[in-house]
Amino acid sequence: MKLKDKRAIITGGSRGIGKAIVEEFLAEGCSVVFTYQSSEEKAKELVNKFPNSKVFSFKADASNLSEAEATVKFALEKLGGVDILVNNAGITKDNLLLRMSESDFDSVINANLNSVFNYTKSVMKPMMGQRYGKIVNLTSVVGIIGNPGQANYVASKAGVIGLTKSNAKEFASRNICVNAIAPGFIDTDMTAKLNDQQKEAITNNIPLKRLGSGKDVAMLAVFLCSPDSDYITGQTITVDGGMVM
Repeated sequence: MKLKDKRAIITGGSRGIGKAIVEEFLAEGCSVVFTYQSSEEKAKELVNKFPNSKVFSFKADASNLSEAEATVKFALEKLGGVDILVNNAGITKDNLLLRMSESDFDSVINANLNSVFNYTKSVMKPMMGQRYGKIVNLTSVVGIIGNPGQANYVASKAGVIGLTKSNAKEFASRNICVNAIAPGFIDTDMTAKLNDQQKEAITNNIPLKRLGSGKDVAMLAVFLCSPDSDYITGQTITVDGGMVM
C-alpha cells in the first residue's frame, strides 16, 4: 500500500479523473477529504462505496480562498493532518476568442488556476510545519501545445504548469515536492458527449489509438504522492497515449 497512513485533500473528487484518484488513493491506504461543488449525490455515493475507509466529502468552491481554507481546516480536524494535496478541480467554457465573453474567460481562470493558488496557499502551513508534503496539480496537454476554441482553458492550464515549477522551487527546502500531470483525451463525462466521428478523429492523432482512463491518470498520481517519487519535483508528466512528444 503505497500511501498507507497518508492524509490527502483532493479537489473536484466526486466524478471523472478526481473520482478515479480518490478511489486509487483509498485502495493504497490513504485517508481522504475530497471536495465537490454541485455533485452532492455523486459525492455521497463515493463515500458510501468505501464504508471501511476514512473518506469525507466537503462542499467547496475551489476558486474561493476562504472556502479552500475551510477545506484544509476540515481535513485537519478529520484526518489529523495533511500530507498530500491534489489540485484537480476545473471547468471548461469553450468558444472562439472573438465570441468568448469576459466572464467566461475569468470564470475558467478562477476555477482552474486560482484554485491551485488557493489550496496550495491554504495547505502550506501544516506541510511546512511537518517538513513534508506532496502536491500534484492537474493541468492538460493543451496547456503545452495550445488548442483553438479554448483560449481560457489553455491559459489556465499553462498557468498551472508555471505555478507548479515556481512552487517546486519555493518549497523544496521544506521537503515538499510539487509536480503536475497533463492528461490527454481521457474517457470521462466530457468526452462521452463526443460523437463517434469526433472520437475517431481524436484517436487517429493518438499513437496508442485509444482514449485514456481515469485510472491511467490516478496511478501516476499515486506514484507522485508516494515515497517512490521523493526525488522528483517541478515536473509536468503527460498521460496522453503519446499524443504530445
